[in-house]
Amino acid sequence: MADRTRTTDRTPMSEADLSGAERSRVLVRGVVQGVGFRPHVYALAGRLGLSGHVTNTGEGVVAEVEGAGEAVAAFRERIGAEAPPLAVVESVSHRPLPPSGGSGFRILASRPAAGRRTLVAPDTATCDACLREMTDPADRRHRHPFITCTDCGPRFTIVTGLPYDRANTTMARFPMCDRCAREYRDPGDRRFHAQPVACHDCGPRVRLLGPATAVSGPAGLPGEPVAAARRLLAEGAVVAVKGLGGYHLACDASDEQAVALLRRRKARGDKPFALLARDVSDIEHLAHVDPVERALLTGNRRPIVLLRRRTTAAAGPAPAPSVAPGSPDLGVLLAYTPLHHLLLGLPGDPPGPRLLVLTSGNLGGEPIVTGEEEALERLAHLADAFLTHDRPIHVPCEDSVVRVCGGEELPVRRSRGYAPLPLTLPVPVRPALAVGGDLKNACCLGAGRQAWLSAHVGDMDDLATLRAFARAEQQLEGITGVAPEVLAADRHPGYRSTGWAERNASGRPLRRVQHHHAHVASALAEHGLDGSAPVLGVAFDGTGYGDDGAVWGGEFLLADYDGFTRYAHLRYAPLPGGDAAIRHPSRTALAHLWAAGLPWDPGLPSAAACTDTERRVLERQLEQNLGCVPTSSMGRLFDAVSSLAGVCQRAGYEAQAAIELEAAAAACPERDPGGYDFPLRPAAADGGTGAGVPPRLADPGPLLAAVVEDLRAGVPREVIAARFHAAVAGLVRHTCAAARERYGVATVALTGGVFANAVLSRACAGALRADGFTVLRHRLVPPGDGGLALGQLVVAARAAANEAHTPPLTGSAAH
Repeated sequence: MADRTRTTDRTPMSEADLSGAERSRVLVRGVVQGVGFRPHVYALAGRLGLSGHVTNTGEGVVAEVEGAGEAVAAFRERIGAEAPPLAVVESVSHRPLPPSGGSGFRILASRPAAGRRTLVAPDTATCDACLREMTDPADRRHRHPFITCTDCGPRFTIVTGLPYDRANTTMARFPMCDRCAREYRDPGDRRFHAQPVACHDCGPRVRLLGPATAVSGPAGLPGEPVAAARRLLAEGAVVAVKGLGGYHLACDASDEQAVALLRRRKARGDKPFALLARDVSDIEHLAHVDPVERALLTGNRRPIVLLRRRTTAAAGPAPAPSVAPGSPDLGVLLAYTPLHHLLLGLPGDPPGPRLLVLTSGNLGGEPIVTGEEEALERLAHLADAFLTHDRPIHVPCEDSVVRVCGGEELPVRRSRGYAPLPLTLPVPVRPALAVGGDLKNACCLGAGRQAWLSAHVGDMDDLATLRAFARAEQQLEGITGVAPEVLAADRHPGYRSTGWAERNASGRPLRRVQHHHAHVASALAEHGLDGSAPVLGVAFDGTGYGDDGAVWGGEFLLADYDGFTRYAHLRYAPLPGGDAAIRHPSRTALAHLWAAGLPWDPGLPSAAACTDTERRVLERQLEQNLGCVPTSSMGRLFDAVSSLAGVCQRAGYEAQAAIELEAAAAACPERDPGGYDFPLRPAAADGGTGAGVPPRLADPGPLLAAVVEDLRAGVPREVIAARFHAAVAGLVRHTCAAARERYGVATVALTGGVFANAVLSRACAGALRADGFTVLRHRLVPPGDGGLALGQLVVAARAAANEAHTPPLTGSAAH
């Protein structure tokens, strides 16, 4: 439905001296559409006694106001400062116009504009006002599964074009009833121009497609779709539920049989499931919840928050053992849609599950399912029933995942609630597209001083994900108006993301950025550093293509945006079978022992986990260097120690061995268990960048020998895990001190997926700060590959725009 003009006469008020008429055109850019911004402008103009009008454009919100000079100046100052809660005001600009008279203030129809686009708001959780209406039997939206207003509900996932009006959303197919239309047109109403506004009479419809029959009708009423779905969940069924950004698979989290069934069907291994709860009180007996975590759980973004389990749970609803086996954390999110609240039950509803497993509606590695036909086909063997509806999802969007580390939010997966909010860049860049990596993929568009990360796409290992990537990239271009002139990709020759960039460059420059340089640049960019001085980037992850063809991942890089020097790295160890070894930490452990010259004692957990045949084949591989890729990966060292300590011998999901090793360290009963020797050796001839002084080597040999000695002495695995974490933190502290002594660098960036480990991150940051370093940790984008594209963007766009201005450091920024 098109916007309609609203005119209201205003009597000048006494907030300002009304002498001297002026007129001003004010442009507000940012997230200012679909968040109640025009009602805010309308009300502010009325309080200041100003005439004029306001409208949405492709640039942002444009207001023309006329009145006393002091009142016009106050309007310009307050329009951004007093913005609605969901608005993100990026800039307020103005220019004078000749006065034209008039005594009313009008809200004009939206109009498109060429050039720069305004920003779309993320999807947000149902607000308290809507929840009160939904639970009020006297309200006309009682139990309405799509209740929303200007302060909450879907935004990003339903936008099909700009400006953000109902006609440019997937709600265009639902004509408003007279009552909804009156609310939509009334500037004094909470639903003024809330594009998804609807009610039982005119909104989307929920259906339950069950094993035998389909249930449809006014959702949530007794005997109707949501109530029937609740009964199925209580009986142990797996139900596919259509959410804001795609389908979820849900089951009763307290029902071990149901959780185990879902785990088997999804072939999930031991990877933890997330829990959906109604309120913090439903989970705080299970996990520790500090004030920052509570704010994240209850805020309008509602990510999955990784909470540290309590060692002894108090009375209350408890998840089944197979919800998160071996994990030190519980991933918890609170209900963020009306449908979630109905599924968990409103006051007076029959008893039902108080905790639900809520996991993405897909098979591992595939993109999330968004359409009903697709869901019925791809999820048929996973779900017993489908709670679906007829409001289309235009943009797939997974749940975001965060944890709190050292009192600060640490993104693990940046998606719903965060995308497509822009990041402010410290340096201007040419219009560019960075395609990210092949794991946890997200792409990034940038122009000027803004960058937009897509929602989480996933692992680029099948055709469906590649198609999802292409759609996400096109959606970003559509809502930002950025036409990239430069493309950026990882240097790995086998990455599917890099292959996509090569096929779609269309004559545009394609810059290949080294993986760990991109990680460091990502940390610099989100912290607003302009790159005028290098930092020491500690880039620890599992896999990254190195300039020498080896697998890097335990790197100390002296870096800025223009280049890097590899100051130090973990000594190379063979990775037998390449990526295949990642699934077998026991093999990785034996390969690390072999590289350190340590025997394979049959009593070691790693040796015992392999058959005689496996050990013989592995020994032959290592001796003859058959299929062995050299790696400096810190992630693989975590795997090796996890296996040696008897924590994890087979990994069913990415980083399982490291996650369970962190859990063991966190459970260490000793306050100060000490650490292992992890020496930094003088520069050696191997592993350099091919120019300058070779990097120094961090030698894990003494550490591994000490782990073996502890095992023989019967030291508990929790103590071994804690000592290992302390050893890695000590290595970081010692290496950074040596780099400062040589180069004078005083800022350290902790980046890469290993730094999602809260135990290690806290230990490193605390030690470095005690030594006087400025420490950069990720707060806005994930430290892992989900934040890689931001670093690629800044490195490649800066190089393309200004290659000749600043001589690069030893490692070139792009080849």
